[in-house]
Amino acid sequence: MVPKSLRPLVPYLKRYRRGLLLGGLCVLLTNGISVQFPRVVQHAVDDLRQAVTSHKLATYALLVVAVFVAKGIFQFLTRRVVIGISRDIEFDLRNDLFAHLERLSYSYYQRNRTGDIMAKATNDLNAVRMLLGPAIMYSANTIVFTALALYYMLRISPTLTMYAFLPLPVASIVIQYFGRQIHERFERIQAMFSDISARAQENFSGARVIRAYVQEEAEIASFETANKEYIRRSLRLVRLMGMLWPTLELMLGIAVVIVLWLGGRQVIQGSMTVGEFVAFNTYMMQLTWPVIALGWVINIFQRGTASLVRINEIFTEKPEIADDPALVCGAGSLTRPKGGSELAFEESRTELRGEIEFCNLNFAYNGVPVLNEVNLRIPAGSSLAIVGPTGCGKTTLVSLIPRIYDAEPGAVLIDGRLIREYPLETLRRNIGFVPQETFLFSDTIRENVAFGKDEVSLEDIKAAAEAANIAQDIESFPESFSTTVGERGITLSGGQKQRTAIARALLRSPRILVLDDALSSVDTHTEDKILNHLREIMHGRTTIFISHRVSTVRNADRIAVLYQGRIVELGTHDELIALNGYYTDLYNKQLLEEELAEV
Repeated sequence: MVPKSLRPLVPYLKRYRRGLLLGGLCVLLTNGISVQFPRVVQHAVDDLRQAVTSHKLATYALLVVAVFVAKGIFQFLTRRVVIGISRDIEFDLRNDLFAHLERLSYSYYQRNRTGDIMAKATNDLNAVRMLLGPAIMYSANTIVFTALALYYMLRISPTLTMYAFLPLPVASIVIQYFGRQIHERFERIQAMFSDISARAQENFSGARVIRAYVQEEAEIASFETANKEYIRRSLRLVRLMGMLWPTLELMLGIAVVIVLWLGGRQVIQGSMTVGEFVAFNTYMMQLTWPVIALGWVINIFQRGTASLVRINEIFTEKPEIADDPALVCGAGSLTRPKGGSELAFEESRTELRGEIEFCNLNFAYNGVPVLNEVNLRIPAGSSLAIVGPTGCGKTTLVSLIPRIYDAEPGAVLIDGRLIREYPLETLRRNIGFVPQETFLFSDTIRENVAFGKDEVSLEDIKAAAEAANIAQDIESFPESFSTTVGERGITLSGGQKQRTAIARALLRSPRILVLDDALSSVDTHTEDKILNHLREIMHGRTTIFISHRVSTVRNADRIAVLYQGRIVELGTHDELIALNGYYTDLYNKQLLEEELAEV
């Protein structure tokens, strides 16, 4: 019966069951040979007491050498097999963890700190690997050797064996107590390590803000406080471990004293030979390392199980947004769902036309209403601009299209079909999405623009950069498209990052392009150039963009005004101006700002 704390590892252990069986066989052979050493010593002592000859000395010497050579070979194989498997499982576990994190919904990363996730994916994963490798190997060695040694010790003297193992019940209680304490304290240590990792990650990412507000000393002091707490918790565990090993050694020492006292009396009385007495004591000495290793294994086991619980918290987290179970998605291909029509299957695979419809859409964050009774149809190939005050739900509305968030069933349709009927891969491959917060990877500009495309030529990348009006800036860099942009694109200006992100979206040739205030960091002249290019590239494709500038939205086919989660105005630029409502006020304010700027 597998302990509940280790059940998440069962599928991985099953995957390598043949290797583990081989490792188990090596453990048996290693300890089966090792346990013969005291028997060789026993026969040597008893035999040499009668008469010492060169032949006897050579024979017993060769036997001792043979025992240790054979033991060394199988011990090497044990380590190679078991530790090797632990590394293989670590490899699989890390890949599975990363793949699962990639599938989790956006909301998961809003609830959890990056540093905490990183700590689980590194430090905790290493603790689990130690549980799978050294802990399993030393546990198996201890159990097998103790069982074999016990058998031979009972053959020599059952009474002496009983006295030798007298401290065992006390040792069992000690092990149980210390094991529970180690588990609890290590959980607290890992939680503190996660906090330190999160603090470091936030400080590195927000370095410019920290310096701008002259908070370097305050952050250093805060980190030092957290670090001291981490050290304090670690020292508590060290002190506990410092008590465990001496306690186990004390139990063993008491057993050795008992054996020397009672065994010596049996030798004097003649009920035990000197060779048997030496062999019995040799078994006791050989049990010293397994007992000490037992304390180390308890430490590793409790650390590993505590870390496994933390890692399993990620694995048990289910994506809030996933494909309908009827849709079976393979690696880049779609399999026809059982019971589904062939026509629906073929339509799922084809390119979207780009017609979008919101039907009586209501959406709330944690029970707080954000969108209310939104009804809007965006014809395929048209352009729609969305304006409105901050916090009115513009970003939320466009985030429902690629299913970054999920709307109520039936509230969002694409090409007349419910959005949930499309596999996520099919849906998102047809959508180019440029969010408010531009994210660039710490890689070259070329790789950032080509992100999401398997095979793409430099000419296509340059064409996309030209359309986003960033090509000239890139070519002015010393290494052109091979320039590394630094973490989060820190070496680029806000406008350059936004235009690079737009180029990345355009390279996908999406049927639907969503720009969520993606031109806020560029000047009006650059904005006009980008919009002109977009009109050419997105001709016949659907374009949705959010902006606070009238200059950005005025040439859209239609403009929707969102206010307090509702669409209060909808029409062309001229139609909305004639309404003399929110859009007119926005237009007049921006005209006034432009006039004042010219004065």
